[in-house]
Amino acid sequence: VSDLRTSALPGSLDLSHSMFDLRSPPHRFMKRYDSVSSVPSSTSSRKDSHGSNRSLDTITLSGDERDFGRLNVKLCYVPSVEQIWITVLHCKGLSWPSSCGENPRIYVKGILMLPKPVQFKSSAKEGCNDIEFMETFVFAIKLQSVQTVRLVFKIQTQTPRKRTIGECSLSLRELSSEESSHWLDISPPSK
Repeated sequence: VSDLRTSALPGSLDLSHSMFDLRSPPHRFMKRYDSVSSVPSSTSSRKDSHGSNRSLDTITLSGDERDFGRLNVKLCYVPSVEQIWITVLHCKGLSWPSSCGENPRIYVKGILMLPKPVQFKSSAKEGCNDIEFMETFVFAIKLQSVQTVRLVFKIQTQTPRKRTIGECSLSLRELSSEESSHWLDISPPSK
């Protein structure tokens, strides 16, 4: 737990490690779904206007149409100890540039946009369509301070080199002691 309630903040609080690792055993019987079609990948084909079968996997989207994936996080504030709990759960339908390779190591970096930003990052996982992180980060901050800022998430590659491949953010205005779950649309990194 990082205590950020004091006015003098030591520089060692830039990166924190998760307090808990909530990883569960792999789901062996989960079906894989094509992120474009929402039907099992093995059956995702359709006839085009000329009657020939064409796999949906070959349809490429350009510009704003492209889906960068979604990040699932849970937030909770514990007033009795003045702590914010941030749990990074899943990254679904994630896409990355081909220059990153087929299965880059991917992690989520979070930033609480306070006057002195507080940063944390998940462990790195092998890139795939559905990455499960299940990591919780806890910071001691006064509710009034945290409700005025945004929580920014950067999806980054660790290999072959460090690079931001997408980002999303969330206002903490509605943060409360009631745990809330959020699905955030990942957009291309801002220039």
